[in-house]
Amino acid sequence: MPNYPHIDRYRAELAELIQFGGSANELSIRPAFQNCLAAYCRDHREKLALVPELQARGGVPDGTVKDTLRMARGYWEAKDSADDLDAEIQRKFARGYPKDNILFEDSRRAVLIQNGEEAMSADMSRAADLHRLIRRFLDYELPQIEEFKRAQTQFAADLPSVLANLREAIDDAESENAAYQADAAEFLALCSQSIGPDVSPADVREMLIQHILTRDIFLRVFGEDQFHQENDIARRLDALEKTFFTGETRRDAIDRLRTYYGAIGRAADEIADYSEKQAFLKRMYEDFYKTYNPDAADRLGVVYTPNEIVNFMIRAADSLLARHFDRTLADPGVEILDPATGTGTFVASLIDYLPKDALERKYLSEIHANELAILPYYIAALNIEYTYRERMGRYREFPNLCFVDTLDNMGWQESGASGGAVERQAALDIGGFSSENRKRVQSQNEKTISVIIGNPPYNDSQTNWNDFNPNREYPDIDRRIKETYVAEGTAQRTHQYDMYKRFIRWASDRLADDGIVAFITNRSYIDSRQDDGFRKIALDEFTDIYILDLGSDVRRNPKISGTMHNVFGIQTGVAIGFFVRDSSKSGGCGIHYARREDAEIAADKLAFLKTATLDDAGFEDLAPDSRNDWLNLGNPDFQNLLPLADRKTRAAKSEDAERAVFRFFSNGVKTNRDEWVYDFDADNLREKSVFFINTYNEQIDSESESYNLTIKWSSALQQRFHRNERFAYDPANQIQSLYRPFVAKHHFADVALNDRLTQNHYELFGPDLRQPNSVICFS
Repeated sequence: MPNYPHIDRYRAELAELIQFGGSANELSIRPAFQNCLAAYCRDHREKLALVPELQARGGVPDGTVKDTLRMARGYWEAKDSADDLDAEIQRKFARGYPKDNILFEDSRRAVLIQNGEEAMSADMSRAADLHRLIRRFLDYELPQIEEFKRAQTQFAADLPSVLANLREAIDDAESENAAYQADAAEFLALCSQSIGPDVSPADVREMLIQHILTRDIFLRVFGEDQFHQENDIARRLDALEKTFFTGETRRDAIDRLRTYYGAIGRAADEIADYSEKQAFLKRMYEDFYKTYNPDAADRLGVVYTPNEIVNFMIRAADSLLARHFDRTLADPGVEILDPATGTGTFVASLIDYLPKDALERKYLSEIHANELAILPYYIAALNIEYTYRERMGRYREFPNLCFVDTLDNMGWQESGASGGAVERQAALDIGGFSSENRKRVQSQNEKTISVIIGNPPYNDSQTNWNDFNPNREYPDIDRRIKETYVAEGTAQRTHQYDMYKRFIRWASDRLADDGIVAFITNRSYIDSRQDDGFRKIALDEFTDIYILDLGSDVRRNPKISGTMHNVFGIQTGVAIGFFVRDSSKSGGCGIHYARREDAEIAADKLAFLKTATLDDAGFEDLAPDSRNDWLNLGNPDFQNLLPLADRKTRAAKSEDAERAVFRFFSNGVKTNRDEWVYDFDADNLREKSVFFINTYNEQIDSESESYNLTIKWSSALQQRFHRNERFAYDPANQIQSLYRPFVAKHHFADVALNDRLTQNHYELFGPDLRQPNSVICFS
């Protein structure tokens, strides 16, 4: 006999509500079917979601079914069992309710209307019939959804040729169009001053291309062009575009995307709720960017932050301000900064959260945001400015959105010695763009920041160097990390230079003597071995740390799924951290920790965060041990034992300087190209090695700056390439080796082709790596 667990739970919950509530009216019993329908949505192959009480055409249905792009798939309306359901259906349609896919029910009978006609009805006491009706409701694909999916597919197929046409048009303008050449050179100079010294002509071209491709998206979604008329940077790019990209040139370059733009416009027309229109635009941004430039999307951490998380963080930051400083986010003098604003979600949500009587003051002078990529900068400005207009009833430009790389902006330091963005900008002030943006950055840098809040881009060290997409270096911040997190750490290897650590380091230095840093990040700093130095410094630099561990690190717990359990749908565990600095507090730093279970699905975590207060999280106080562990505390006597190996001992000048069992030790060989330098067959290994070396040398001879992807590149090999180091095959380097660790293979042990084959290995096994020796291996 078929099993319908969601319907069984619905019936049990319905009976309970009637029994304990004493009423069967719509408002009393509606949650039972809402929970049932939401469960069906979660199980659907397209991962749908039921959103309660969103504005739609003709009114506010009890629920709207949304897909991952926040597009409406259908509607649900609950009625009272005492009502005439058919009459109520007609009354709703008379008010203008959508007829394309809507489910009506009164706890006794369910009616499904599709394309204006009754598609099915079901006695709700018959589980099989109700199950079929719900599945038919959720499986139905509206014509505009089908059109949109086709347009998305076509967009992905057409975009490469569109980009090629665009870049060809720009190349022609660069070589033949004097007006473009002059404007582009001036714009590059301004960008170098306003954003950072590393901005190149290629970056300007990419800004211009993004501007051209996305302007029509904004017009379709918001239906007006006020932003492009009033925003300083948009006006500047418009002027650059008009020097060459008009008429037939424009039509030829982007005509193939008209279908995509049209589908976006028609989809946006179906969205009546303003917050949902924002969410739709953010999803479009994420989808567009990952198609347009997946490398940049990965490097910049392009990911949509769920509103439930954003709103929880804002409420919690407000609560912590009251608890520790007797202040609120709305108070005068509480300066708030989102250092990596992306699509402006945090600032837009702040505008919705703050009391109306304080909003204009906060908006004009006490809320700040930074963004370094032109496409999210545009969307952030739109989101922020239109959210303010919806709340206040009038348009005001947001004067505190800076087009700047936060990690490059050290101009707030009193000494001015770090070469920050403002110091660079002061050297050149040409035109409105540089002047206006420079003033914004300078104004922000003069503020005492009380709250730093946001979602820093997360991108760990690159794992595949053939992608050629490394994080860039930030000398000032990286020096601070080395002086603090790395200096106090004990791990042999460190990942302290990833993006979210850089943002925490920057925020800790930037924050006032009294204030809060609120970030959602990777959770590894809570308990990973390599983060002990970070934990020590955090305890020194803050007075209270509140951590809500959302868990779901799939690598640690393979029984769970990133797509189902992780709030970002990723493999890496996530945590929300609130770092409080209170100058009036004495004593050690308090660590307050709460967690959600790994096995809890993401939808339930977000449902909790949607309404939770800080106190609802259930924090418990942690007592760190002497090794700077916060969780999984070990025996404190362990560290008093003599270590087997210690890097201080290895570096000591005398045997008495440090103590360890072994003075000499080494990491294992790290090749970064095992498939090239190991093989069971000696002849096959020789052929691979010769081929690799010949291909590499031919690349040097070609004097090309690109990399031949036939072979496996890495950072060390790239450095040798740029030094024009040539390689020669030496058969003496082919030796026998143990591999992982009980399998014997042939190994081409050439220093150039093995990234980490160091002098230590030659000390262990002799100048030809063939000398017998006894070693002890530890993982």
